[in-house]
Order: sequence, then structure tokens, then C-alpha cells
Amino acid sequence: MPNDVLDPRRAIAELKELRDLTADAQGAQRVAFTPVWVATRAWLRRKLEALPVEIHADAAGNLWATLAGASDRALVIGGHMDSVPNGGWLDGCLNVIAGLEILRRIHAQYGGRPPVTVRLVDWADEEGARFGKSLFGSSACGGTLDMAEARGLKDREGVGLPAALQAVGIDFERVKESGRELTTAAAYLELHIEQGPVLLDLGLPLGAVLGTYGVERHAIIFRGQAAHSGSTPMNRRKDAFLAAALMSPEIYRIADRHGGVCTIGSCTTKPGIVTSVVEECRITLDQRHLDASALARMLAEAKEASERFAREGRVTVAWERIWRIEPILFDPELLQLCGTAIQEVGAPLHRMPSGPLHDAAEVARAGVPTIMMFVQSLHGISHNKIEDTREEHLELCVRAFDRLAGKALGWVAARR
Repeated sequence: MPNDVLDPRRAIAELKELRDLTADAQGAQRVAFTPVWVATRAWLRRKLEALPVEIHADAAGNLWATLAGASDRALVIGGHMDSVPNGGWLDGCLNVIAGLEILRRIHAQYGGRPPVTVRLVDWADEEGARFGKSLFGSSACGGTLDMAEARGLKDREGVGLPAALQAVGIDFERVKESGRELTTAAAYLELHIEQGPVLLDLGLPLGAVLGTYGVERHAIIFRGQAAHSGSTPMNRRKDAFLAAALMSPEIYRIADRHGGVCTIGSCTTKPGIVTSVVEECRITLDQRHLDASALARMLAEAKEASERFAREGRVTVAWERIWRIEPILFDPELLQLCGTAIQEVGAPLHRMPSGPLHDAAEVARAGVPTIMMFVQSLHGISHNKIEDTREEHLELCVRAFDRLAGKALGWVAARR
């Protein structure tokens, strides 16, 4: 596959240009639906306009660039330009800028008319940083967005999601109309920094992603009885915090037994004063696993443990589901192509799951054959201004991702 016009150094230079445009001393500030995000989109459009592509934003605010091919069956390359506040310089935008460089190569190789259509998409609000709803644009496009839930979301200033969308020209009630964009999608590719330490610890630059973890996210509410902290003997207390605290080491034991991950991410108490035994303690539990049956066992064991600790503490317990998504396994044929592409650039092959969620999960849920490629993250850190990847690894991942795109283009053409 000719790729002599591919220029990974140009992609890296554009990533640095974007960093200079959209970051401050604290990190990237490309939060979706904000002025910096709008400026980011304008910057990306200017880059795309140098190619003979059709550019438009769909009903959910996702930005599409289409290089028409001999067939309307489409190879889709995706990512996201938005960031968390004070985020890193590569999270999300590496995917899009690498895809832009691959569009340039395909255009040059085929004289502007590849055998199948090639599309680049910048998904809107992958991070969910402002409204707490991750994968907004891709879930709207894939048809899984809970409209009632999303309609009620507000940011810290009390601005509702529909109003924020309206401010950037998006009609919330029509966002699922974006689903028409996937009608011709025959394969979806996504490149991403790993965001964790697995590749770093193994000394490997690249990974082929098996799929994304399923997630069970719940609030657990223990209720006891408020009582004076000075006059109430220890053996007479109904301390909701005690029961909640016992859950912390237990979720580590559950994760260890099943090979998943579990996190208690928040804890709030009532009445929340130093002179009172805790009447109510609310904790949030996030459980993740690539195997659906193992994830179900993890959840069942956590519920059983909460009941046991509630009895021990003479309190009650209730569960409220916050959100869930089933595990997603990516297409096995595309996984094979991804592994071959990694090996062809001289890197060892390592297959691994993704703990974080990505837009690729929503595209796969919509029935589009999907694959992801990871590149090593220094420090194993993301969502932080120190997020980084060695430049030689950035060059390597652009080359490997380009080889994957070439193989996937042929794969789509052969499946007409």
C-alpha cells in the first residue's frame, strides 16, 4: 500500500498548533459547546477545506468530512476534539488529526476517488465534562441517547443542555436525526492514547483493542439514625457511615476475584456535621469488566455485601442505578487487520481491553464493524495537563493507523 505522501510529522505539528490555540497553563480547555470548542471546530474546518471533501455538522453537532468514493459504502475514521477542563493535549484530538492526515494520503493515492467513500467524524462532547453525559454525539447518532435524561442535565451554572446546544445552533429535540449518518457506514476506526499504564509497563508502543468494558454505575444509600456524637455510646449507634466505609475494602476484594475494576468515586453524608452520628451516607460505585457475566457477578456480590454491612451496622440500604452499558467486543476481522498493521510498522502485537469508554463503543452498538488502536501514554496519565506520548510513538501510531485504514478500505471494498 503506497503511503509515501503520509506525513506523521505534519500531524504532530498540527497537534502542537492546536495545543497553542486551545490550552493555557493548566492544560487543554476544549470543553464541548464552549467558545474554545467553537474555535477548535473552526480551526479543524480550515484544515479540511484544503481537501475536496464535503463538510457539514449533523443534527447532534457531530462534524463530518466526506471524501466521496466509487462506492457510497463508507470507511469512517472518528475521534473527538473536545477535552475535559485542564485536560491533556492528545486526548481525543490525536484521533481526528491522524484521520485528517490519512484523508490527505488517500486523496493523493487515489486521485481524489478511492474505491469506497472515506469519512472523518469529530464527535460532539465525547467527554461529558460540562453536563456529565459522556458520548453525547455518538450516542445520539447511534440511537441510544436517553432523551428524557439528557433533557434534564444542567451544568454547574444551572444552564440546561438543550439551552447550551441551542447557543451553538443545535436543536436538542432533533439530535437523533443524526442517525442517518451511519446508514452507509461499513467500518469504523478509532485511534486513541491508552490513558493508562499497561503499554507503558510492558514497554510497548501500540495495542490492538479487544473492546470496551461494560459499566455498572450505582448510588448506594445507607440510612441510620442521627444522634449526638458525645452522648451516644458506640454500641448504641446506627452509623450509616460505618456501613458505607466497610464497602471500600470489599470492592477491592470483588475486583480482585473477578479481574475487573471497581471504584467508589464519591461519598456524602447527612447531617454532615462533626457533632452528629451519620444518619445517611451516599456513595457511588463504578464497576467495569469486559465479560458481561463477570460484571453481573461483581454487581451481585456488591449488593450482597451492602446488605451484610447494613445488618452489621443496624442500618438500611437502598440502591439507585445511575447508568450502565454492556461490554462491547470489537469486530474480530478488523482486530486481525489492526494487529497486522501494528506488526508491519515493527511493533510487537499486544491485544488489550479498554477500561475507559469511547465513541467507538456507541458506533459498535449501532451495528457498525468497529476497531480501536491504542498508543502508549507516558506516566499512564490522561485528563491531566501532564498527559504526554513520546513523539516517536506518535509518529509510529500515525503510520500504523494509516496501514490499518488502508487494509480496512480494501476490506470494505471486498464486502460489497
